[in-house]
Amino acid sequence: MSQTMWLSDFEIVLRDRIIERGALKIEDGLIAEIRDTPVTGADIDGEGRLLLPGFVDMHGDMIEKEIEPRANVRMPIELGIYELDKKLATSGITTAYAALSFTPATYGHMRSVDHTTTMIKALASMRDELLVDHRVHGRFEVTFLPALATADELLKAGALDLISLMDHTPGQGQYRNIETHIANMAKTKKISEIEAAELVRQRIANRVEHGDASDVVHALANLARERGLTLASHDDDSIEKVTLLHGLGARISEFPVTMEAAVEAHRLGLATAMGAPNALRGLSYSGNLSAREAFAAGVLDILASDYHPSAILPAVLALAEAGEGGLPSAVALASANPATALGLSDRGRIEEGLRADLVIAERGRIPRLRSTIRGGRQVWSDGVVGNARRIAA
Repeated sequence: MSQTMWLSDFEIVLRDRIIERGALKIEDGLIAEIRDTPVTGADIDGEGRLLLPGFVDMHGDMIEKEIEPRANVRMPIELGIYELDKKLATSGITTAYAALSFTPATYGHMRSVDHTTTMIKALASMRDELLVDHRVHGRFEVTFLPALATADELLKAGALDLISLMDHTPGQGQYRNIETHIANMAKTKKISEIEAAELVRQRIANRVEHGDASDVVHALANLARERGLTLASHDDDSIEKVTLLHGLGARISEFPVTMEAAVEAHRLGLATAMGAPNALRGLSYSGNLSAREAFAAGVLDILASDYHPSAILPAVLALAEAGEGGLPSAVALASANPATALGLSDRGRIEEGLRADLVIAERGRIPRLRSTIRGGRQVWSDGVVGNARRIAA
């Protein structure tokens, strides 16, 4: 039996324009019709609120915090995934790429090969019962040769949906300023700066311990190419690094740390991705490139939740006020643009025939997300948006 639902009296944000007070029909999980005027007897009355495409989040670092909310306080993995799933739904994220890392032991047990593999398998086993469409973003430290065999195994099993190549060695990339990095690490880990400096020393030593990083870079790039996966570079800090990764087939430059790297990535056709918390605050917590500055320069393509999913909506609305493209261009940073970069042609825009992944929100002193719809089903609501009677199929 066909399932039909009307949403009416919304400010509908399309890819190229805004319908001031329109209506949208959902049928069997897809957007079936879009009208420029309201309809009577709708299932959901928007009362002029915003209707946006569901957010496609290519990089979220949150699972680990849900599983270990405090140091050495471990919760069941399944519980952590359920809790994160709810938080993503309440933030308007309908497609989420869990960014899970494979790193040396000095980066902690939560990002070890064994633990990360266990999290990926748990997430895969739970996908059908979750509110959000969860996928896996495999993050591989290029100084860590042992992760190659695991990457090959996971790719053969179809367990990875996106691969990024990272190098968190202090002194380059995100941590170009070693002194700032040591101070931040001491504060985060609640240790002395002397202890933090020793950890930094160990990480620098690890760079050569497991083999030539260039071997890992080329091997992982080849694996991604063979499996048809999108490849992303990470923390690009120079034109040379961007050029290298572009030559290996990278399609996304996530979190470029300098303007010159972002400009070059954009020039080469890579989609540049930066964090919504950075865009909302107007600065990077580690002192690197501001997402606001990248947006103003026209070299920001994607907003990701990074570590704080609720930042996406207010960041989008803040950029809409600051940029020339207005709301359609700003919304695309969290929907159409990441969907395109990730090869997801069935979502990311409010358009007839696409998935009915939608966000109901409203402006205000603090923008509020009122409801999230995934595949035509309301997966979260705070109860504020009025529901009328269902229309018979």
